[in-house]
Formats: sequence, C-alpha cells, structure tokens
Amino acid sequence: MTTPAQPGDVSHDPSLQVVMSERSQLIGVAYRLLGSVADAEDVVQETYARWYAQTPEQREAIEKPGAWLTKVASRICLDVLGSARVRREAYVGEWVPEPVPGGAEWANGRWGDTSVDPADRVTLDESISMAFLVVLESMTPAERVSFILHDVFHYSFDEVAEVVGRSPAACRQLASRARRHLASSDAPAPSIAERAEVVRDFKDAWAAQDIEALVALLDPDAVTVADGGGVVQALPAPVVGGEEIARRLVSFQTIASGRTLHEVVVNGQPGLVMRDEDVIVTVLAFDVQGGRITRIWAVRNPEKLRSWATT
Repeated sequence: MTTPAQPGDVSHDPSLQVVMSERSQLIGVAYRLLGSVADAEDVVQETYARWYAQTPEQREAIEKPGAWLTKVASRICLDVLGSARVRREAYVGEWVPEPVPGGAEWANGRWGDTSVDPADRVTLDESISMAFLVVLESMTPAERVSFILHDVFHYSFDEVAEVVGRSPAACRQLASRARRHLASSDAPAPSIAERAEVVRDFKDAWAAQDIEALVALLDPDAVTVADGGGVVQALPAPVVGGEEIARRLVSFQTIASGRTLHEVVVNGQPGLVMRDEDVIVTVLAFDVQGGRITRIWAVRNPEKLRSWATT
C-alpha cells in the first residue's frame, strides 16, 4: 500500500524542497500586504494547502512553482484586505502594523532584475519600514497589491493583472497611484547612520528624563501613536506636538521605573525596545527628517510582539 505524500515528507515528494524554499518570499509578500506576521503565516499555510490540494499531475504541470505560489498567496491577501477595514474598525485603540526585528531577511526578493525601471524600484528594507507600511494602509487593496508585486517584487504588470483581476494597463495605473501616496513627502531620506544617531540621543534623553533634550530631538509637529490592542494600557489617541510628547514620555518613564531601553533594528530601521527585566514590553519605530523625529510608533500589544520573544 502506498502512503500518500504529506507536506514535509521529502521522501515522497522530491519537489518539496523547491516549493518550501519559497516560504521566505511568500511571508515577505504577505507581510507587506497585510502588516501582520501572524496573518502572513496564515496566508502561507493556506497557500501550501492549495498547492497540495492539487493532484501530482497538476503540480507537475506548473512550470514555475514559485510564481504560482506567490500569485495564490497574493490573491488570498487581496481577499483578506477586503475584510481588513471591518476588523480594524473593531480594533481597540490605534492600529499599527506589527513590527519585526531586523530587515530584508523578512523577504527573499528577486534580486538583480534589470527589466524594471529603477524609478519603480523599492528596496526590500525600505518596503518594511514602519513609515512605508503605514502609508500602504492608506491605499486600496488593489493599489497595494499592484504596487507591492510590481515595485517591490518586480513582477510584470501582466502577472499582476492575473492576481488583481484587472487589465495590465489598469494595474499600471493602480501602481502609479500608489507611488503618488508614497511621494507625498519630498524630503530626502537620512542615512541609517543619521537615523541611528538621532534614535540613540533620544534614548539617552528619555532615560535621563531630560525634557529639553527630548524637545530638541522632536519635530514641533511630531506625532506619536501607540498600539495596545485593548490588551495593555496605551495612548487612546495620537499625541501631537514635540513638547507634549516629551512631557508624556518623561511621565511614562517615571511611572515605568525599572524598565530599560535598548537599541535594535525595527523593520530595517534604527529603533528601540523597552524591556521589563527579560520581557520586551514595547517596540518603538521612528521616522526621522531633518535631524529630528517626526513620527514615533509604539507597539505594546503583546500579540504583536511574539516575534521579539527570542531577541
């Protein structure tokens, strides 16, 4: 009696290694589209379920398994995005994309593709920065999918059209509108070293409870958004203004005495984590322009900090 091949059983499915090697790419696509590692993992699981729901003959007929898997995962994400707005409306407090430690290792993109106009390119680290993901939230699902697949992962508009269910010309327009969302700020992006220096100075000023130093580091129109998900205490609404943010930070640090701040890489950019002994209780991502912090995203929802448990 022949035992049916199961996912994970290389002896019965010699192509499994090739298929499973796409997992990093699939997680990277789904995370950028959904802003959630947990949701991305669910999408990838469903994608593989659909792969193995086919007959061996159907799988063998697929010339490019990686492209097939990415298209299926993207279609699933498109469906999830369609219902995401309803779920976000029921979310307690402010919703911030789930932060991830590190940078481009969250996606194995198709590097070195010279067929894409450099003006349309987005580096992998750029495409997971918190600022980038927040702007993606302002796009329609079709704009988001078209832009991510074409500009980040370098799929042709013909391939994108198969996912979105529109013509290649329409997908080109969708991606163009998405770029306009991202081009709202013409300020030159600071280098990683410059960002790191500002974040380090911010950490030191906060630890010293130096309001004047914090105000000097914060843009006068800076905005802080905190995500507790209704699970832990967090700011119920965004706080606007450098001076007000500085006062709130010092007040919070006084209440949360005993907690420590550490420099880390958050979504490919310099960031901070706050530890309570060995437990990370807050991850902070920053946007820096002109030598000052313009945005702070503080994620405190424990469900969004699971990927930080081992860092």
